[in-house]
Amino acid sequence: MSEPKIVTVLEPEDEYTHEPDPVSNYNESMYLNGFDLERELGAWFRIGNRVNEGYAEMTVCIYLPDGRVGFIYGRPEITSNDEMRAGGLEIRVEKPFEHLTISYDGNVCLLDEPKQMANPRVAFRDNPFVDCSVRLDVTGVSPMYGGMPQYEDGSPLKTDASKSFAKAHYEQHTAVVGTIQVDQETIALDGLGLRDKSWGPRYWQALRWYRWLPMIFGPDFAMMLSIVDRDGAPARSGMVLVDGEYSLIRDCRIESEWDSDDYQTAMRCWAATDDAEYEITGRVLSMIPLRNRRITDDGQQLHTRITEAMTRYECNGRVGMGMSEYLDQIVDGRPIGTDMR
Repeated sequence: MSEPKIVTVLEPEDEYTHEPDPVSNYNESMYLNGFDLERELGAWFRIGNRVNEGYAEMTVCIYLPDGRVGFIYGRPEITSNDEMRAGGLEIRVEKPFEHLTISYDGNVCLLDEPKQMANPRVAFRDNPFVDCSVRLDVTGVSPMYGGMPQYEDGSPLKTDASKSFAKAHYEQHTAVVGTIQVDQETIALDGLGLRDKSWGPRYWQALRWYRWLPMIFGPDFAMMLSIVDRDGAPARSGMVLVDGEYSLIRDCRIESEWDSDDYQTAMRCWAATDDAEYEITGRVLSMIPLRNRRITDDGQQLHTRITEAMTRYECNGRVGMGMSEYLDQIVDGRPIGTDMR
């Protein structure tokens, strides 16, 4: 008997929150970024509802044009999964697949040296907190990419919650317009970016390492490269947007350059679709290291590092902006994926 066919399903109602799975580590996450290609500044925002654990992961990260970063992370209490609103940050769906809004009223830690966030306790202690206000409109410039894999008859795939990163995930390239105020400075943003959403059980330690490179050169040309290593056999995927249509990436490579702390500083990339090949170079403009730590039931402490870098890209004679997000488990004091040079 042949294996049942797997299809990917995405419906407009998936833009809204779902009924949480009955597992402790259920996570419903929305992430959005936006960049000004001319002034080389940008920001990203994320809410991850972990309602069965009683809190949300809330992050605001703003890359200022002078190299400083405004950053805040919190775990505000939540009691339901009805909305994406926590800790002063709200992400609203105005029209599925077309229009979202971001608002934030609170503060950020203003870092002259963003790498200090490798030790968040010290970084938050030694740097000032300033007022921050955000009002952004996010509109799609592309189709949707991704969704929830399931069997063709509609039955769900079997998953192990303890080894899951998400059961569904989708992305879309966007235009981002509005204002970001940090302390006394107000930035009028008229830029481009990418958003994604995922839901299902998640542990940040479910993957060995990944490289996620969303980039956008204009509303007519953008891409995302992804390499994910779950078990020693990296999976390569992504998409290229050309004139309103996505083509799937069948293969890709990311060769990174590193500094003495094993943070990415530049990358040379290659990607192939069914119809074309692309060579891309990237240079990190501003990077902040983040971490997630978890103690297992048997007392083992697990440490995940995620380096979030605003990155300048070049491809086919065009200049774009985006992120290079590198996740690594820390093993024997080193990020495990940096050996894949």
